[in-house]
Formats: sequence, structure tokens, C-alpha cells
Amino acid sequence: MGELTNPMVSQDGIPVWRHVGTTPVTANAMERQQVVVVGGGPVGLTLALDLGRRGIPVTVVNRLDFVAAGSKAICFSKRTLDIWHRLGVGEAMVAKGVAWSCGKVFWGDSSEPIFGFDLESVKQQRMPGFINLQQYYVEDILLQALESMPLVRIRWGHEVTGVEPDDEGVSVRVKTTNGEEYDLETDWLVACDGGRSPVRTMLGLDFQGRVFEDNFLIADIRIKNERPSERWFWFDPPFNPGQSALYHRQPDNVWRLDFQLGWDIDREASVRPENVEPLIRAMLGDEVEFEPEWYSVYTFQCRRMERFVHGRVIFAGDSAHLVSPFGARGCNGGVADADNLGWKLEQVLRGLAKAALLESYNTEAVATAEENIRNSSRSTDFMTPKTPAAAALRDAVLELARDHEFCRPFVNSGRLSTAVAYPATPLSTPDRPGEIWDSPIAPGTAALDAPTDQGFLLDLLGNSFALLVNGDVQCVSADISIIRLHEVGDPEGLVRQRYDLRPGSAYLIRPDQYVAARWREPTAAGVSAAMSRGLGVD
Repeated sequence: MGELTNPMVSQDGIPVWRHVGTTPVTANAMERQQVVVVGGGPVGLTLALDLGRRGIPVTVVNRLDFVAAGSKAICFSKRTLDIWHRLGVGEAMVAKGVAWSCGKVFWGDSSEPIFGFDLESVKQQRMPGFINLQQYYVEDILLQALESMPLVRIRWGHEVTGVEPDDEGVSVRVKTTNGEEYDLETDWLVACDGGRSPVRTMLGLDFQGRVFEDNFLIADIRIKNERPSERWFWFDPPFNPGQSALYHRQPDNVWRLDFQLGWDIDREASVRPENVEPLIRAMLGDEVEFEPEWYSVYTFQCRRMERFVHGRVIFAGDSAHLVSPFGARGCNGGVADADNLGWKLEQVLRGLAKAALLESYNTEAVATAEENIRNSSRSTDFMTPKTPAAAALRDAVLELARDHEFCRPFVNSGRLSTAVAYPATPLSTPDRPGEIWDSPIAPGTAALDAPTDQGFLLDLLGNSFALLVNGDVQCVSADISIIRLHEVGDPEGLVRQRYDLRPGSAYLIRPDQYVAARWREPTAAGVSAAMSRGLGVD
């Protein structure tokens, strides 16, 4: 791992963005907790914020007593931003981040791209297609939101050293950086403790998949040059021949540069400044002035647990699944886990649903992980062909993509993260036979944003079950909020268009803003049945 050369300091080989200090062990530390989240990264903090806003007490146990920095997640998708906006932090993320949706793909020694792309195919939504934002800023924004929530307590410098689940809950052994040890009990434990998850190891659970024989160098640097906020990707560039490279802009004039290095390398030597700086100058030009922030090397992995729910212990984020970073599917997939799990835990803890509802988290989160692993694996295989035939095929695709638009979707420099659909989820009610919909927003897919006279649609849907209707439909219980199109307004007709919401039609939306059901002619019985199915009661 490289040296941290900006004003941050390094503690035990981990760069420190902001030091917090170890939380003292108080008399009530051993009291039984409803939910314990292990890990204070973006996934654990997002889940804690979601539960806290739902009125569920949460204790976050974090091994470190500081906010870590270094080369971590930076690229966050519109779906993740929609989730964070629902939790009250999306605008702060966008305000600090660098918004982007366009990119260019280069090949060989040409200074001209073979093509460009725009990922924001559906315009007029509140959130941008992507932002780039350093993970330490993400965590700081989440932590600021949690400071005003008395139901959420964060224990900094508290490390879980033992986990013993049973049918009623989980016994947890904790040790602080000050050397104190204590035990606590919790109804539910959610492990968000990273790719090397100690909780997973303590329970002896599997973590299977594929490790790719390739390494990439991350060089986070500060430069003052004005460059476009776009994603630029190179195949076989002259400054890294036979390999690939990427750069992205971050806030504070920080840029992330990725260089493919190959498999048989000296990892320690690869991050030495005298070896990294020639690569940077070859990419950006000899005249560029820059300051290194952090250098590191990573190996592609696409791995996951077989199951994410193990009795009273639930896994989310990197503790449950790992993907290669190209496509930004790692942290975004983890935030999707938190979004999927939060409302289900609330329903179970309030006695509104049985614990079996959490089995749908396993079904849907595994589906998300499989989709992300599949896309990540294909991207890695395209970027790093391992046989002459694979390389010839890739080069043929790139050659055709230069002049033929139909071939450009086959160029795979990382299929960027989008909301994953759950076509097989048990919580969805299928469309009625014979009903025709000219909209891809079907049961099991994420709701799509659009402007109304009262703000954006996703804002109106909120955090609970909602019925979006076009007409005066009277068929719902008090547990469902109603969004009537004629009341909220549809100034440009985009809600009607995107949902094919003809008069009399309705959509039932889950608390995580996924579609549970839709009807051309909803009935009280049909909505009630779909609501029950959406709560895991069929």
C-alpha cells in the first residue's frame, strides 16, 4: 500500500480522514439491542439511517475509531442517489459530488475517441445519472444526518470478536481499542463489515466465486488542470501498452486514475512513487503538475455467499458479495442491500410481518449480487482477454464500434450500475392476463422518477406503501398512501407516459420504491391481496 502524502495521517496502514476516538463503554452498553449493525461504512450507515428514520433503535459497532480515507468507492449511481434522497442526504451528496453522465472510449494510439456515450437516457429526473464523491465524504454526510437521531448510536473503536446466534437473537462479544471487553444481546445482527467480514469468518460461512488473474493500480492525485467531468476509458493506450486505463474526476481537484498492471507483479514496488509517476505523466502529459493523495493495488474478485440470511444474522454489502470496481457495482449494490432490508426489518420488528419476510431479502439481494457479478465478470473478461482468440474478438468489436453504432453496446469497459429488477420475487403480484402495458416499470422493478406540480414523483411516494392512481380509485386501506395524478399534477405528461398510466390504472409501490403490482382496473380485494403478498403473507 502506498504512502499517504496529503495532510491525512495513516493509522495501522489505514489512511485517516477524520479521527473520532473510541466510544466509552457505559453501563447501558450491555443492554439488549433491537438491531446491531457491524460496520460503519456507507452500507452500514445507510441502513442505520433508514431504520432510525423509521423509528427503529440501532446500534452501529465500528472497529475503527476514525473515518478512513484512501482509494475506496467514488462512483454512485442515480438509484443510490434516489435512495439517499429519500433518507434526506441526497442533495448534500450531489452538492459535494461531481455529477456526470457522459464518457468516451479510446483505443490504441489515437487521441480521438472511437465513440462517446450518455448514460442519462431518461431525462427530467431529480437526481443525475452518476456522481463521483470520495467515500469519506459519503460517510461524513451520513454521519452528520445520524447525529440528530437519538435512536441511532455509533460505537467507534468497538470490534466484534465473537458471535453466537440462536432462535431468539444473537450474543455478541465486543472489544474496544482501549482494551475493554463486554457482551451484548441483540434481536438482529446485520454484518456490513466488508469483504474480509470477521462475522462471516466467525460463523464459518462460505464465500465463493472467481478471482481474476489481474491487478490494477489506483492513483488518486490532485491536479489543477481543467478537464471535463467525464469517464474516459482506454484500451491498449500508448502510455500503458497491451493493458487498459481509466480516469474519473472527483471533488477538490482529485482525480482517480486506474492502470491495468497484469498478474505477475511486485505489488509493493507498483505503488512506489518512482514507478507510479511515469504512468501518470504518460497519461496526462509531462507538463502536468500533480500531488499524490493515495496509491494502491487491487485484484479483481467476483465472489458471494450462497445465502445472505442466516437465522438472526444478516449479511449486506461487501460482507455478502464482492465485484470488480469497473461498473461501480460494489458500493452501489451494498446500498441497494440496505434499502431492501430496512423496511422489511421494520415490518418484522413492529409485528406487522413475520420473520419469513426477511427471506425475500435473501432472494432479492442474491438476485442483485448475481446481476452485478455477471456484469462485472463480463466486463473484466472483455477488458483483460486471456487468450489470443478473446483478444482478437475484443479488437474486432472495438474496430467495428468506431464507425457502427450497433456495435457499441458490445464494448464493455464496465456496465455501469443501475437498479436491478426482481422478476422472480415472491413479493410481486404478476400482471393480469390480457392486460397490455406500454411501460417497462413492471412488478419487481424500481419506480421511475418524473416531475409533478408538487415536486418529483419519488419524493411523493415516500417511505411506505403507496398507490399511484390515475382517477378517483377508492379501494385502499389506511396503511397505503394514495398519490392521485390529477391532484399532484403531471405538467408534461411524463408520469402518464413513463408508467403508461391510463385513466383508471394504478400502481402499488413498496416502501423501497419498487413496484409490487399494477392494474388497469384495481379493486379493493386486488389491492389488499397485493399488499399482503408485498408483506410476505400470501
